[in-house]
Amino acid sequence: MGDSKSTYESLPIPPTYEEATSSRPSSSTSHLGPEEASDDAERQGLLSRGRDGHGPSSPEGYRHPTVESARSSLDFLPSSSGSSIRGSTEELRRELEQMDVEEPGESSTSSSRSMFSKRFTHFKRTLSSIHLPLRKYLPKFDAIKSAFSGMEQQKCIILLRMVGLFIVVTVVYIIFVSDVFNLGRRLNMGQMYEPESVRVFVQNHINETSIAENLEMLTSHPHIAGTEGNYVLAEWIEGKFRSGMMDKVEMEQFDVYLNYPREDGRRVAIVEPADLAWEAKIDEDQVYKSPSSRPQTLVFHGHSKSGNVTGPLIYANYGSREDFKALSDMGVRLDGSIALVRYYGSQGDRALKVKAAELAGAAGCVIYSDPAEDGFVKGKPWPEGRYMPSDGVQRGAVSLMSWVVGDVLSPGFASLPTEKHRIPIEESTGLVKIPSIPIAWRDAQHLLKALQGHGKKVPKEWVGGVPDIGEWWTGDPSSPKVNLMNLQDENERQPIFNVIGSIRGIEQPEKKIIIGSHRDAWCFGAADPGSGTAVLLEVVRVFGELRTLGWRPLRTIQFSSWDGEEYNLIGSTEHVEKNMEDLRKNGYAYINVDVAVTGTDFQAAASPLFERILLRILKRTSDPVLKKSLHDLWIKKNSKLEGLGAGSDYVAFQDMAGTSSIDFGFYGDNYPYHSCYDNFEWMSKVGDPGFQYHKVLGQIWALLLLELADAPILPFDMSMYADAVGRYVSDLEKYAKSQGVPLKSESNRRPDGRDNNVQVDMKPLYTAAKTFSKNAVRFHEYGRSWDETLRASGGFESNVMAIKRMDHNSRMSWLETHLLDLEDDGGIPNRTQFKHVIFGPQTWSGYDEAFFPAIRDAIDSGNWTETQRWIDRVSGILHMASTRLNM
Repeated sequence: MGDSKSTYESLPIPPTYEEATSSRPSSSTSHLGPEEASDDAERQGLLSRGRDGHGPSSPEGYRHPTVESARSSLDFLPSSSGSSIRGSTEELRRELEQMDVEEPGESSTSSSRSMFSKRFTHFKRTLSSIHLPLRKYLPKFDAIKSAFSGMEQQKCIILLRMVGLFIVVTVVYIIFVSDVFNLGRRLNMGQMYEPESVRVFVQNHINETSIAENLEMLTSHPHIAGTEGNYVLAEWIEGKFRSGMMDKVEMEQFDVYLNYPREDGRRVAIVEPADLAWEAKIDEDQVYKSPSSRPQTLVFHGHSKSGNVTGPLIYANYGSREDFKALSDMGVRLDGSIALVRYYGSQGDRALKVKAAELAGAAGCVIYSDPAEDGFVKGKPWPEGRYMPSDGVQRGAVSLMSWVVGDVLSPGFASLPTEKHRIPIEESTGLVKIPSIPIAWRDAQHLLKALQGHGKKVPKEWVGGVPDIGEWWTGDPSSPKVNLMNLQDENERQPIFNVIGSIRGIEQPEKKIIIGSHRDAWCFGAADPGSGTAVLLEVVRVFGELRTLGWRPLRTIQFSSWDGEEYNLIGSTEHVEKNMEDLRKNGYAYINVDVAVTGTDFQAAASPLFERILLRILKRTSDPVLKKSLHDLWIKKNSKLEGLGAGSDYVAFQDMAGTSSIDFGFYGDNYPYHSCYDNFEWMSKVGDPGFQYHKVLGQIWALLLLELADAPILPFDMSMYADAVGRYVSDLEKYAKSQGVPLKSESNRRPDGRDNNVQVDMKPLYTAAKTFSKNAVRFHEYGRSWDETLRASGGFESNVMAIKRMDHNSRMSWLETHLLDLEDDGGIPNRTQFKHVIFGPQTWSGYDEAFFPAIRDAIDSGNWTETQRWIDRVSGILHMASTRLNM
């Protein structure tokens, strides 16, 4: 019996950006005639060659996409009728079966990618004819019957039956045990294409006009989480997913705690002394002049505390703990006060500004947008420029996402409609205990003027950009009294809806590559999050075109539109909590885009596993204005892959499920963030005129998705991760020194290894990092071995090799899961939802990452014994995780 095997063909070196784009058409080629489109497609290398070595005559021209119609573009398929359009899908299928489709990959220097990757497309014909060669070797039964009689005939019949049984067993073995059946099964589950053709196809078909149309729809009305406006968009996106030829599309419901403002329940007013009486407008001016068709959301803080409080006004700069301590050092008492703080600065998380005010003794907190940070001081405000106008207000949630993530009343478990258990609101550690409200600088101007002569003059660095403030004062208990009222509607079980769609993988359908962007917005949400969702829908459209051609990935792709992200990352977190065990076992990667475009600077934050593949993809894409590859710009700017904090929907995947995650986008200066001025007009006129950066981001997203979902070996890089961990350990040691941690060194060790004084030893972390580095090098030897074996066997992969390859991929993806602290008392103390020992948010800086967060928290507490305990614990987990790579 021959060993039938799947086959791979030698891969050419991937083209550089210039090579890949030298003949690339614009995003729309509808202006080309059929013959021109064919020639252009051949220049791109999209057309597969027939068995005779000749290319097809002419493909169907690419049709310009619209929101209403996501037509399939077949410009890399051959046509048997010259320049005419094909008449039927069946004819296309017949042509596809006649095509030899080759799969080129990376250069020979890549140890983690296949050098050979051809898949059978005509093996069905082999299976259907496998019995034919056997028949000519069997004697004719009639001839045997005439030559023998009686007992001899019976013996002959028995012999022939035994031969027939042998043949049946052999065929069964071939079909069900050997690789023949496996290959036929893979073929029947989906047509395979040359990967480079697919890459060029998706890169060329990401269309900026389609993205703009998506965004215009997404910003047509306000859509706060849990509202009718957001549900309407969920249904619309569900339809987009279905038109994207997905195998499964569903709406996923969770019932969660949300709050909403009352129009007559909000107030910020000076009530004493009477001669200074004044009341803030609070809400923004009407952005659109036809309010009946374009209503705006009211100004408020999500998850804020309901209340009606009055107290003396005190200015506290950015509202950091250090700022409140500075006030205390000046002798300014804050008990019962109304703290006035500004956005951004030394405390970027608005929730932690309110929490710091609460801990300082304030009764309420007002946060305003200062023009020195996002207004006219920085440049022209809207409508002439990108910055916040005088009435612009930054809404946002004040739930403590670096302490509790997801629904604040169900930490650690999903808030399904059938779930009865809930934590009382007053017991949730994810909610602040004092009321707060945001205002524009036009309103803050009156409050700052009223403070003059009260308390102390502020330090120079506390002076903001609000105009016409003669002097900036802190205020004190003698300050004018301000009434802050924040009465709201609170719903403990408000329904929200994620929209989930998937394309089933043909080789490992249980393994998932998940991509997502959230849908809910505080008002119209053009940049946040409309830009991300608009691009997501374009990726869905293009992959839908691939699906109409029979293409399928090796692994399942899950497309996700999250709800409730603005309220503490609820939708994605509840999804992860619902599917936790499956994600820890089968979640290979999560790709997140929140704000896709607010500027021209490409940035990314991720697990270090993604760094090499991301840089490779950046070589294929260019800055649409500078006309230089993003890779060259990345290197020139000395850009780095940042760590993951707690800013978006990747948190639950990376920190709770151990699914390797990445988040990226094009960013610029501050903009009308979370205001109603973040609308389609702002994006189309200022944020990204022409939507070219949206288009490039879509190309990056689609290419990364293809690499993760369809490469035979996952393109993760363990060595890059090990190198990053080594840097993280060095940075942690520097931080420990800056916080006065008594660190152990070789010079103060006694001969017996003990110390005269209690000191913290970082050596276990360095040792674990070194072990990780060695194990990573050994782990990647498999990739080289796999390539060499395929080369030696003429490019054929047996079932045994395929099983080993898939096991290799699984062990690669399980690294992050093994880096979770899953003991009974596991997770960061006091915020145990966060299980990852390397990544997590900083306790007092929710948007910023903290490497080795449990160790860092112990350092911040000043408990050196606890610090050492966590160093030892994390070192053990890191050592075991890297060791399991090669088990």
